[in-house]
Parts: sequence; C-alpha cells; structure tokens
Amino acid sequence: MTSDRSNPRRQAGPAQSRLAKAVRRRAASLRSVLRIARALFSSQYALMLEYRAEIVLWALSGLLPLLMFSLWSNAPAGAASGLSPQAFARYFLAAFVVRQFTIVWVVYAFEEDNLLGRLSPYLLQPLPLVWRYVAAHLADQATRLPIVTIMVALFFLFVPSAIWIPSLGQFLLAIFALQLGFWLNFLLHYAITLLCFWSERARALEKLLYMPYLFLSGLLAPLDLYPASLRAFALHTPFAAMLYLPAQLLSGGPVDLIAGLLNAVSWLFLLVPLNLWLWRAGVRRYAALGA
Repeated sequence: MTSDRSNPRRQAGPAQSRLAKAVRRRAASLRSVLRIARALFSSQYALMLEYRAEIVLWALSGLLPLLMFSLWSNAPAGAASGLSPQAFARYFLAAFVVRQFTIVWVVYAFEEDNLLGRLSPYLLQPLPLVWRYVAAHLADQATRLPIVTIMVALFFLFVPSAIWIPSLGQFLLAIFALQLGFWLNFLLHYAITLLCFWSERARALEKLLYMPYLFLSGLLAPLDLYPASLRAFALHTPFAAMLYLPAQLLSGGPVDLIAGLLNAVSWLFLLVPLNLWLWRAGVRRYAALGA
C-alpha cells in the first residue's frame, strides 16, 4: 500500500478543493456586486426619468459650444485660422456631445443630502457613498442619450455640410476618451465636494473651477487656435482631457493621442489617492462632531 504522501492524487485533492472554494467565493462576490450595481443603476435611472423634463432643460442649457460655432464660423478670426466652417461645425458639435456626457453636479447632490439629513444614514450603509453619486451620473447620461441624439439630428438638418460618420475605431477611442474625461471631471469635483466636511463654501469653490475649465478645455475654441505656449499649458491640465481630447477624436481632428491619454491617466493617478485621503479625513471629522 502507498501512503498518502506518496499519492499525488490525494495530495492534490485538498489543494484543488480550496482553489474551487476560492473561485466559488469570488464568483458569488462578483454576482453580488453586479446585483447591487444593477439595482442601484435601475433605481437612479427610474428617478432620472421622473425628472426627464428638467433634464431636457439641462441639455438645452449646454448649447454654448453650438453658439461658439456660429461665432467662429462667421468671424474674420475664424476664417484666418485656417479651419473651414465644416471643421468648426464638426468640432463644436463633438464638443457639445462630449460636454453633455461629462457634466458633473455631485457637489449639489452632496450638499442637498447633508442639509436634508440623508448623509448620516447613507454613511451607515455598507455601500460606499461615492457609488451612489456615480450611479446617479451614469443614469443621467443614459437619460440624456435620446435627447442629445435628437439635438444632433436637428443640427445636421440645419447644417448638412457637417454630417460625418467616424470610423468604428475612431468612435471607440472617442468613447474611451470621453469616459476618461467624465471620471477626471467627477473626481476633481468630488474632491471639492468632500471639502463640505470642513466648509459650507464648497459650492463657491466649485464655481471657481468653471473658469479654468471654460478657457482650458477647448469649450470656447479649439486649442489649436491658442498661442503655442498657452496651448502647451492647456494640454497638460486635466481640462483638456475632459473635452478637447474626446472632441477631437470624435470629430476627426488632429490630436496627439498618446500624450493626451498619458496626461489623463496621470491626473487620474493623482486624483484617486487625493479623494481617498479627503474621504477618510472628512468622515473622521464628521464622526467626531457627532453629526
């Protein structure tokens, strides 16, 4: 008879059993996360549908890129820039689309939850608070999709020369860059939001953030029209990755893809630990005050 030590099948049995149990636990955990994510998104999407009329107004309030198109395409400076009216139309329409799906309003939602007394119960739940706001923003994007599609179709109806269809690879890259831009914008605003634990003026700080975004993101004009030094500075800020990079990819304009993606990822690596530190410090302060 052979001993258990000399039998490789019996030796492998317990190890394989432990591995199978670990795989089952991971699979069960993943299914649980997916169920929570699906339920959270569904509830937030249902909530957004109740406010779809208000979301239409929000979408209409984001027409600034289309207004800038009408200014640049008719201005002498626009003609002298070397960009055709068609190029302006495609860029600003792409900027309008990108802006619609990267807009962030987390500071207002956080302040409302805090003032209405919902923040304390949320903090007691096992789900991290940030994912509630992320789900709300993703649901907002899903609600905006048909509205933005109709507005793009109307733009093409009035400006048929701007009609273009990006290639599949170009479109997927633009979607990826758009999501990077959304996460950059969300994390930057969420860092300001977490300052609500220390100050009641976080909303004022959020408004100050809009000015550099307005001038450095490419919302008012393509960054290619900026002076070389200002353009180089803008391309190293997170604001260019929030709008200019995905808009250029979507409209087919020239862009340094590798440099743009590296800039976006670099800012993500900076903002993620900053948000984690602010969250932990803010919750400690919130608990110490007995709120």
